[in-house]
Amino acid sequence: MDDWWFRRWRRYVDELIREMEEDLDRILREFEEERIRRPFREWERGEKTIGPYIYGYRIYIGPDGRPHIEEFGNVKKSRGRPIIMEEREPLVDVLENPDEITVVAELPGVEKDNIKIEVSEDKKKLVIKASDTNRKYYKEIDLPSEVEPDSAKANYKNGVLEVKLKKIKKERKGFEIKIE
Repeated sequence: MDDWWFRRWRRYVDELIREMEEDLDRILREFEEERIRRPFREWERGEKTIGPYIYGYRIYIGPDGRPHIEEFGNVKKSRGRPIIMEEREPLVDVLENPDEITVVAELPGVEKDNIKIEVSEDKKKLVIKASDTNRKYYKEIDLPSEVEPDSAKANYKNGVLEVKLKKIKKERKGFEIKIE
C-alpha cells in the first residue's frame, strides 16, 4: 500500500502546528507589548495600575465522574479580550462527606483578620472575601447541599483557609405503605 496518504496527512498536521506556533508567537508578542505599554498609559492618565496578572486553571474529576475545568486568578475574558480584575479568584476545593462539607481555599499573603466568610440566605453558597494592602481575593462557591451556618468552623494557616459546614439533614418525605 502506498504511503502517500500518510505523507499527505503528515504535511497537513505539520502545517497546522506551524500555524498554531505563529498564532501563539503573535499573541505573546501582543501581550508583552500591551503589558509593557499599559501601566505607562494608566500612569499618564492618573489611573491605578492593577497587577500582577495571575491566571491559571485546574482540571479535576467531579463527583459525577466527568472532568471539569476551573479557572482562577484575576484575568477574565470578555468578548475575546482579557480584563484584569482587582480581585483574584483563589483556587478552591469542595470536599463532601455524608455529614459535612469542607471548603479549602488558597489565600496566600493575607492576614486572618482580613478574611470575611459568609453563607448566603438560601444556605447553598459560600462567599469568601479577603483583602490586604497588596492582595484582594473574592470567590462565590456553590455548595453541593444546604448547610447550617451556625455550625461553621474556619481555620486559616500558612495561606490556606479551611471551612467546615454541617449539612442540613433533610427529613424523608413520603410514607411507607404496608402490603396486606
